[in-house]
Amino acid sequence: MAQSGVLESSSVERIVDVGHGMTICFRDEGDPSGPPVLMLAGLGQQLNVWPGELLDALGDRGLRVVRLDNRDIGRSGRAGCPPPSPGQMLVRRFRADQYTLGAMAADTLALLDALGIERAHLVGMSMGGMIAQTVAARQPGRVLSLTSIMSTTGARRVGRPALSTWMRMARPPAGSREAAADGVVAMMRHIGSRGYPFDEAAVREVALEAWDRGGGSAADGVGRQLAAIFKSGDRTREVERIEAPTLVVHGDRDPMIHPSGGRVTAAAIRGARLRTFPGMGHDLPGALCPQLSEEISAHVAAA
Repeated sequence: MAQSGVLESSSVERIVDVGHGMTICFRDEGDPSGPPVLMLAGLGQQLNVWPGELLDALGDRGLRVVRLDNRDIGRSGRAGCPPPSPGQMLVRRFRADQYTLGAMAADTLALLDALGIERAHLVGMSMGGMIAQTVAARQPGRVLSLTSIMSTTGARRVGRPALSTWMRMARPPAGSREAAADGVVAMMRHIGSRGYPFDEAAVREVALEAWDRGGGSAADGVGRQLAAIFKSGDRTREVERIEAPTLVVHGDRDPMIHPSGGRVTAAAIRGARLRTFPGMGHDLPGALCPQLSEEISAHVAAA
């Protein structure tokens, strides 16, 4: 495996320079000779958010699993522009140096370059699905397949958070490690799956690790990531250009990205298959991981 551009390395995590003053932290696991699957997490989420049950199942199927911290979160680099103000968020007018999903897609491609991966299967959830869609639309030759999980195209009036979810997102950021974990637990209880058991201990553990990995509050980075989504606008026309075999996964109880977001994503991509899980919200409950890993691995094998 090529290691050009790798700045820092440990037994499990590496940091690579992806250009434009940005670095990306990633983990490269599973079968190194297997088909590469790149996993992109959602808004404010780090690479540790993917359930171990899902990662283990994909690795056991002979896949090479690469997961990363998107820019502005975890151990990846931070953007130089200040976070958007509430007024900028409200009117959706941002500074010229505020990045878009396109810049995050470029980070993803640069990581693949650093790893010597010419083509990969992309699996993205929520904002990560938007990034994966952008890569697939703009660089079709680099994408073997696309799995878009609980995501949307940015089209207006669809895939929107519930009002109660917006209100929770607008709350002031936590100022301590324990308070941050409490906040994540409360949010995941709100947006998580109703049809599957809620593992509070696992959610809290991921939140505490994220606080430690990211060096405290991630509020500024989350603000810039959210602005990147807003600034990218309606991407439906771009998503319609996707040629890669596509699996769209969504729950029917998602208060963060309404199920209509999954439907419009599948409708925009020719030949896409929509898999709706009853009772699934905006999370990946452990009880669902066996089915989800089967869906992803079968999709990868078919592609």
